[in-house]
Amino acid sequence: MESPFKGKTGLARIWNAFNYSRAGLCEAFRHEDAFRQEVLLACVLIPFALLSSRSGAEKALLIACVLLVLIVELLNSAVEAVVDRVSLERHELAKRAKDIGSAAVLITLLNLLAVWLLVFLG
Repeated sequence: MESPFKGKTGLARIWNAFNYSRAGLCEAFRHEDAFRQEVLLACVLIPFALLSSRSGAEKALLIACVLLVLIVELLNSAVEAVVDRVSLERHELAKRAKDIGSAAVLITLLNLLAVWLLVFLG
């Protein structure tokens, strides 16, 4: 069985994908506190990285780590939304899915910290 929402091709598909992505970013910003906090962090860290005296490759690495946190947070929020859509009951598998998503965000934050420390102190 295939989704009835599939079928667009070419530029129409690209335009639709862009609009779905924009809507997803807006929803995450509107409904997810953690995402808003991480966007604020990105608004501080990305300009700091760009204005630093580091090499282009180091700047790219610093910015990539910040963007990775946002990407993983979006995926975590998507998992949480799907789990809540299926059921709001407490269930071991729902808890496991949410905890694993949260752990992924934690690891990307620790990665960000490690990379930034190594680039600026190493």
